[in-house]
Amino acid sequence: MVHISDGVLPLAMLAAGFLFTLILLVFSMRNIRIEEIPKVSLITAALFVASLVHFPIGPTSVHLIMNGLAGILLGRRAFIGVFVALTLQAVFFQHGGLSVLGVNAFNIGVPALLAWQLFEKRRGLKSPRLEAVFGALAGGLAVLASVLLVSLELLALGEAFNEISLLVIGAHLPVMIIEALVVGAAAGFLLKVKPEMLADSSNRSMEVN
Repeated sequence: MVHISDGVLPLAMLAAGFLFTLILLVFSMRNIRIEEIPKVSLITAALFVASLVHFPIGPTSVHLIMNGLAGILLGRRAFIGVFVALTLQAVFFQHGGLSVLGVNAFNIGVPALLAWQLFEKRRGLKSPRLEAVFGALAGGLAVLASVLLVSLELLALGEAFNEISLLVIGAHLPVMIIEALVVGAAAGFLLKVKPEMLADSSNRSMEVN
């Protein structure tokens, strides 16, 4: 349950989610070029499809997130893809909901940006298969960061949510492993066949020009 549903969080937390999401959207869209839009659209579609299939585990459910993949492919634009994918899911399939859209975008989008920055750390290092290694780290840690954010928000609601917070973490451990393997393999493959798909140098810094 990386998507938090409507009616769970208090108004103050919902408002904070929309505020931070708005700030990150402005950052993510800054100086975007027309030629970037097809790539952002492609990854957004992948995010949309990946998290549609849910697997129930007790009172919660799990699904692929792929925010780490978005981070290593889109760089700072990853937050746009996450926000659009979540909006479409909320509108057409009621996954999460519109009132929690800001919080859910923050929970999934921020780890995508962190995955991008982690993936960038490979630059300047001289070792074989760095893209695969750093891709795997980015993929796994992005899921972990999203799950921890959701768990912390649920814990803030009181003791009634303690057990489900722990369940959310435990249920997503297999997802972390799967996404680490998938993103690592994708990074290594793309380096060989289409390296321009990886986040390019224009997105290398998080400084807003």
